[in-house]
Amino acid sequence: MRRSLQAALAIVAAMVVGLRAESPRVRDAAVAVRQEHRFTLAEAGEVVATITAGCGQCDWGANGREAVALRVLLDGRYSQHLLLVRGEAPAPYRIMLGALPAGDHRMMLQRDAVLSGKDAGDFHVQSIAISAFAANRPEHAWLAQAPILHARPGTVERFSDVPVLMWVERALAPAAGFNYSMIFTHEDGGTPTDRLMATWGRTTDIEFVFGVEETGDGTVRETFQGASHDILPFRGAREGRHPLLWVSTDNNMFSDHGPDAIRFALAPEMVTLTDVSREVVMDANPWTYALMAAELRREDRIDPGARPGSAKVPDVRQFAYIEACGEADRATFAFDVAAGGPAGLDWYASDRGDPRFRIARSGCVRAAVPLGPDTRPEDLRGIRIRAYTRPARDGEAALPPGKGRVTLRRLNTVFMLDAAYRPRPLPLQWIGVIEAHGEAAPVQVPVR
Repeated sequence: MRRSLQAALAIVAAMVVGLRAESPRVRDAAVAVRQEHRFTLAEAGEVVATITAGCGQCDWGANGREAVALRVLLDGRYSQHLLLVRGEAPAPYRIMLGALPAGDHRMMLQRDAVLSGKDAGDFHVQSIAISAFAANRPEHAWLAQAPILHARPGTVERFSDVPVLMWVERALAPAAGFNYSMIFTHEDGGTPTDRLMATWGRTTDIEFVFGVEETGDGTVRETFQGASHDILPFRGAREGRHPLLWVSTDNNMFSDHGPDAIRFALAPEMVTLTDVSREVVMDANPWTYALMAAELRREDRIDPGARPGSAKVPDVRQFAYIEACGEADRATFAFDVAAGGPAGLDWYASDRGDPRFRIARSGCVRAAVPLGPDTRPEDLRGIRIRAYTRPARDGEAALPPGKGRVTLRRLNTVFMLDAAYRPRPLPLQWIGVIEAHGEAAPVQVPVR
């Protein structure tokens, strides 16, 4: 009996050593197999696993309880990490398992004690669903080329700038192909928190990651977003057809090479963004707003009396969120929101009187306007736009006042967040053409 026990222990030890040898990413923390899922594929294909899970005392907004980190092993080898960031209640997490052959497979989930919040507790899995997409399925083309991201060192360890949602769009005609973007919980560098809210309507970070496009002459162009937002040709390695990328800057830009690191393989969602902003992906996944607010709270970026330039903001449920589409011609602009009742109206400005807080781009844009602490959605009464001639750029002569112009063509939505951080749109929409000129009076958007 004693000899048999020793032999069994030797076999177990060899298995653990084998797992570590196959994966340089397996850390030296004590690891136990906590969940195993076996599945059989009738044919080869790209495989997506939907893991519906939660964790005992998780709270992304509480220090020490942020999340449970899971190490995902596939057929005995390291696949990726998955952070359970959405709290205690079971929630779906979609990850890519890559191109797998037909036959039997085994996925194991292990709690990573080093990367999990020290007081986050254990994790529990409600269900695991495996979806396989053979080469003849329409989803196969965009799943097979979705990027795998290596984390920037120090971010996962601090529960900061974590990638949580990837989406894919079809390339604009006449090109054929796909463009992939990622939502991160925040950005440690780049635009300060209060300016993010004023000019982007969020404090998450949304970035283009990778694109592959084929032109009419058969040329294939693969690009990624590098440092300084430069779009660069991709020349990196792949896993199957999946490009490997590394988060390399503190504002979540990428490199096509890097060191061995923790990685994420989130399964993208196909979306179409016509006459809307990228932020509608957050609207369709309202848990991203709750996560955004939780990270702000944990990082002490919430202040009811926050002033412009403080890098802090009031409670994000105290803002009116505006989406509008148009063109800025040598201009920056801001929105005003009217709120009030029988006693009268108060106007609240997205730029709060600070030129740095004005929007300086065309297209469909978001802005967030901080309102009075007791303002309710039903108190919102009107929207107007103000335009300013943009400042001179490097080497450029100053533009004369009044030169800037903004042409507004759509007001898509106005909403506030409810108690659970879910968007609650108001019936304030408009399509038409109005112009606002630099340094002129505000122009009312003709919504009822």
